[in-house]
Amino acid sequence: MSNADNILFKVENGVAFLTLNRPAKMNAITAAMGGQIAAYAKQIDTDDNIKVLVIDGAGERAFSAGSDVNALDDLGTVWDSRNRADYDRDYIAPLLGLRKPAIAAIDGYCLGGGLEVAICCDIRVATYRSSFGAPEVQRGWHAGSGNTSILPRLIGYGNAAYWILTGDIYPAKEAHRVGFVQVLTEPDDLMQKVMRITTRLANNPPIAVQSAKNVIRQSQGTSVAQGLSWENDGYTLCMMTEDAREGMAAFGEKRTPKFVGK
Repeated sequence: MSNADNILFKVENGVAFLTLNRPAKMNAITAAMGGQIAAYAKQIDTDDNIKVLVIDGAGERAFSAGSDVNALDDLGTVWDSRNRADYDRDYIAPLLGLRKPAIAAIDGYCLGGGLEVAICCDIRVATYRSSFGAPEVQRGWHAGSGNTSILPRLIGYGNAAYWILTGDIYPAKEAHRVGFVQVLTEPDDLMQKVMRITTRLANNPPIAVQSAKNVIRQSQGTSVAQGLSWENDGYTLCMMTEDAREGMAAFGEKRTPKFVGK
């Protein structure tokens, strides 16, 4: 299998599907795959026909077990290690900064770098048989691209510290309990549940969806006052759109709105 085959990408009905495709290696992520992910993220953000991104993993064993540990053997110096961390961040940052909503469809292990990919998504749907964790500390290092800095904002400091400092692996029900996973389902129903969500998101006016996502994301790292200011700006922008006028008209006329993305 070539490096190009390790990431599968397609667009159907306004939904982009990005699949981590190394099932024999539990979809472990290489540096080359990271470069492809970054390129696709930029493509998604600039294509107005794409409304939503879905990320999943090939096979039934893992969403992703994290970075390819074999590649870490090549990190002979401090600078090698820092360059690898920077490279990982180079694909995490475009995913995290996506204007479009992203959904992680998780079946199996979601560990380390795989957890960081899931963190970049706005909504996480997982099967009951899935497992989650940040086991790096048990091997002598910790996450370099999001687990230590972003996970506490999603599940709270105490829960994140418990996951990261123990390095243990936790079942899907625990991930759901702490709020990391929003929807739990059986394996056979995973994509059906995901597609129900993508349909709802894709049918909503894109300017409102993207503005709301931006305010939610930005407000995680700032004061309530600043968040309210951004929220007011986003609201004002949305109210000036054709879609907002259409939404109000459709509500008054008791009909389904026809949004145009303007």
